[in-house]
Amino acid sequence: MATTRTQRTHQGPGNQDGAAGQDPAEGLVDDPYAVCARLRDTAPVHRIAGADGSPAWLVTRYDDVREALANPLLSLDKSRALPGGYRGLPLPPALDANLLNMDPPDHTRVRGLVGRAFTRRRVEGLRAPVRRTADALLDAVEPLGRADLVAAYAAPLPITVICDLLGVPDGSRRDFREWTDALLAPDPAHPEKAKQAVVAMLGFFTGLLADKRQSPADDLLSDLIAVRDAGDRLSEDELMSLAFLILFAGYENTVHLIGNAVLALLDHPEQLAALRSDPARLPAAVEEFQRYDGPAPLAIRRFPVRDITIAGVTVPAGETVLLSIGSANRDPGRFPDPDRLDLDRATAGHLALGHGIHHCVGGPLARLEIEIAVGALIERFPRLALAVPRDEIRWRPSIRSRGLRELPVIL
Repeated sequence: MATTRTQRTHQGPGNQDGAAGQDPAEGLVDDPYAVCARLRDTAPVHRIAGADGSPAWLVTRYDDVREALANPLLSLDKSRALPGGYRGLPLPPALDANLLNMDPPDHTRVRGLVGRAFTRRRVEGLRAPVRRTADALLDAVEPLGRADLVAAYAAPLPITVICDLLGVPDGSRRDFREWTDALLAPDPAHPEKAKQAVVAMLGFFTGLLADKRQSPADDLLSDLIAVRDAGDRLSEDELMSLAFLILFAGYENTVHLIGNAVLALLDHPEQLAALRSDPARLPAAVEEFQRYDGPAPLAIRRFPVRDITIAGVTVPAGETVLLSIGSANRDPGRFPDPDRLDLDRATAGHLALGHGIHHCVGGPLARLEIEIAVGALIERFPRLALAVPRDEIRWRPSIRSRGLRELPVIL
């Protein structure tokens, strides 16, 4: 597994390179929580290389991350970025005009159009169909006696839910996991696959929008097309980018959180037993799953609109700031004994879904899916166990996302 590259010059209070001159961010991909613990203590605002090798500032302490998430001086608009800095996923304009690249007032306008689809009341109406999907997937694996829970359960559940919500036909769903993997965990031996995935997704969404315009249905995408075609509340690029974001984020984050949550329970059998004996604790458990090992180690990159100071470090305007949600949620200054899964923990204030105006709009749906996915699994299979030694479990090599390659289990 690759190790992230870091800049040899960095700043931060209490910064220590160690006797051998080791960068305190060395190993961020391989062992993110241990590295972030070191950074919180020695270099809480630290200069690293982003996923593409270009420079960025990594912020790791809870208070600093939470404050920065809501700071209007930290823009999501890529036009604010200096040349040569880390800008995030390279996407064409037709997929890039989404909420993750917008500041107010555009962000306010677009979020308002999609937010009504993810209210708690509307999402609760999806409980029965989500449970039916979960049960059908578990029916399919039960006779086998064992399964890779990522491929057989954690991946198909959220892609089915979000595609049903948007109105994506069944036959168009099979390639989506391959595309997202190519973007978020690119293969260094085949860098062309990321570009190929972008081209494929652009073609997919172009065709999907054309089909929906010709044959609208009772789904979210048809509703958004009607808004676009009725006036000027959405541009065509914003429409396509919004469809991409809903499908991409609604799938990618949830598949990882299901896998991470199940592994966390298997690593903490006493917590699994407590949850199985009292399923009413599931909603609270979902919050702890998100805090303990969430799917998004980093918030979307941000760019200061002017020079700002974070934890005593001056970050120049236009440079890239990466806010470590994973590190903030493991900060012992905010969550005592943070490296232990504790379903009785007071999780209020965790940052897994963000904070401020960019708080995850799909949060209610993600919570519902995790609650149902984990609850149905542990109810159905009381002897659930890993099918391989724990040290053989592998994570995808990415600083952008936190997810398992596979999760082999005995049912």
